[in-house]
Amino acid sequence: MEELDEKVTEHRNPKENIAPILVNRWSPRAMTGEPLDRTQYMPLFEAARWAPSSYNNQHWRFLYATRGDEKFERFSDLLNEGNREWAEDAAVLVTLVSKQTFDHNGEPARTHSFDTGAAWQNLALEASKRGLVAHAMQGFDYEAAAEQLDVPEEFTVECMIAIGERAPKETLPEELRDREFPKGRKSIDEIVHRGGFAD
Repeated sequence: MEELDEKVTEHRNPKENIAPILVNRWSPRAMTGEPLDRTQYMPLFEAARWAPSSYNNQHWRFLYATRGDEKFERFSDLLNEGNREWAEDAAVLVTLVSKQTFDHNGEPARTHSFDTGAAWQNLALEASKRGLVAHAMQGFDYEAAAEQLDVPEEFTVECMIAIGERAPKETLPEELRDREFPKGRKSIDEIVHRGGFAD
């Protein structure tokens, strides 16, 4: 049975008894630059496949390229300079998009982003369980991603994700090393309110 990672508990202290994988998951940046075999990264997409969604619409689509693939540079070029600096060491780069409408009636699906976020979380938890990095990013060119990856109009570009083997923080540019640790969270009283905000 999984336990809380000692290095994680130096920075995180859950106040309730919850599944350790939820606390152990965080978003490192340091990756080895080594490729991953398909059998290593496809289970992450399989985990994402089982996320809940409104009307079981499964709004998410994962567009990806792997290190050594001719398309990898196209994905890397979408990143802003700060993210490209470390994310180029990923084994897999992913652009996550979500369908804005329901398949069964073509009507707007208000929770498409919410549901796609659940799929990302499944992917992130599976990566953490396997000791892999899965780091989501908003620092990239959304318009260029939609255009260059032929994203249909009824889809929204949500984020990009870097996946790879963990590396020591010393492999990162110096300015990022101090940020390479699991971040804490707001107190439960800040995020949970019985009744409305005014209560």
